[in-house]
Amino acid sequence: MSLTLTLPPLADGATPPSLPDFSQLTIVGASGAGKTRFMDYLIRHAGAAAYPLSPLHAITDARGETPIRRMFAEKYSAMAPDARITNDLDRLMAMLMHDEFLYLLSVKSARLMGNTHAHFEPTRLDRLVEIWQRIFPDNQILRNRGTLQFLTGSGERTVSAIKLSSGERTVLYYVAALLYAPSGALVFIDDPSLFLHPSLIQPVWNAIEGMRPDCRFIYNTSDPEFLSSRTANACIWVKRHDAEKQTWDYTLPTPGSLPDELFLSLMGSRRPVLFIEGDATHSIDSKLYPLIFPRHIVRPVGSCSKVIEATRSFCDLRPIHHLDSHGIVDRDRRTEKEVDYLRKKNIMVPEVAEIENIFLLEEVIAIMARRRRKNIERTLAKVRKAVISMFARQHQEQALQHVRHKMKRELECRADAKVRSIEALERHLHALPDSINVRADYENLMREFGRMIESRDYRAILKVFNHKPMLPESGVIQLLGYHTKDEYITSVLDTLKTDSPDAEALRHAIRACFLAE
Repeated sequence: MSLTLTLPPLADGATPPSLPDFSQLTIVGASGAGKTRFMDYLIRHAGAAAYPLSPLHAITDARGETPIRRMFAEKYSAMAPDARITNDLDRLMAMLMHDEFLYLLSVKSARLMGNTHAHFEPTRLDRLVEIWQRIFPDNQILRNRGTLQFLTGSGERTVSAIKLSSGERTVLYYVAALLYAPSGALVFIDDPSLFLHPSLIQPVWNAIEGMRPDCRFIYNTSDPEFLSSRTANACIWVKRHDAEKQTWDYTLPTPGSLPDELFLSLMGSRRPVLFIEGDATHSIDSKLYPLIFPRHIVRPVGSCSKVIEATRSFCDLRPIHHLDSHGIVDRDRRTEKEVDYLRKKNIMVPEVAEIENIFLLEEVIAIMARRRRKNIERTLAKVRKAVISMFARQHQEQALQHVRHKMKRELECRADAKVRSIEALERHLHALPDSINVRADYENLMREFGRMIESRDYRAILKVFNHKPMLPESGVIQLLGYHTKDEYITSVLDTLKTDSPDAEALRHAIRACFLAE
């Protein structure tokens, strides 16, 4: 999709920055910074592609022109106005029911005319019911005498849409409105967390974005909880607005490296912070870990050394901000001693060598095989065999890489010994080769790796085997019916975004990798 957004003029007169391609864009800043006017500018210049939505239209009389009101007028100009239809949610419910009746009549007419191929396809109303019950698994939508009735946990038998809570009406409005959004629309959402309980923010917007991948979403918020919930997010930080000149002071922070001033505002959320490797755009870490640890604010900071340093610094400042903070780094070739040290410093280290190995965990494969209607035991057996064979062919090289890592760390640590003279430093460095037995370490690892191969200890191999092509070469992608590694990983992530037993089972299996959780 080509970009159709024009950014507003900058206060300093500089050329507005180029906007990166995005699926989600969040306009963020303090209250009163000019975010709403900034979004209004984007909407005006987006033209026909703009599809602005406001949760206020779900519960109040929508004054003036709105996309829903315009669509309703165009579709039903011949219909007599209904005095009960006073807001955009009522209009959407009327449109859904009217379209459902027309579709049912068309299928019935086709069958009466002898078209034996006419059959029912899922309608917008069917999709609304499916998404609603995914977000609210204890609720139901019932069709009753030409109206929609809702069975909720409130104690009443059924209620109409008007008697739903503000949060429920807001979700209903967003889902229904997006079902009618034009293909490729720029969907503008003002205050996406308004009326929504914090526990609903992530599942609601994951579900809505997932049902319209052809659209792009532009949010306006001052809520750090919402900002941290968007894992594929581009961001515009609006700092201030000059109403007289109609200019703004704003920046586009690099994904994964939000300015400290902006990040410090996240402290107000009172959620624990989780520092991870990679960046917010490309790394698997930034896509996976927010779904595994949804109660945390997840911040990618780059390399493993930056994760360790950020976690240490944040922990040191705990008397000021009172927030829990942890980090996650790949295990790579760290020794048990190194792993234990990191865990004592609030750094979580998984029981697999690197993040790609998480997608080879038996529990993860079994869940995805069941969802894909594949034979679980056959799939697992073939993947185990492939991974163990790969490790058997490469275990000498793997042992060498492990020893190299250990020697590098030992030399680095021992060279840092405190000495008081150049002579003492010379003596210390000359003695280092005698204190390090490379051959013994290598032979010990070879025996250990040999035992893993002989006993076919698949889990132990995932813990020590660093091999980037292992995921595609394991055969799991083809066995589960996917075409690429990215397609398989995306499917796992999409499952985690649902409110389903499979999502919770995946979350539990992956969390089990982190002994320091």
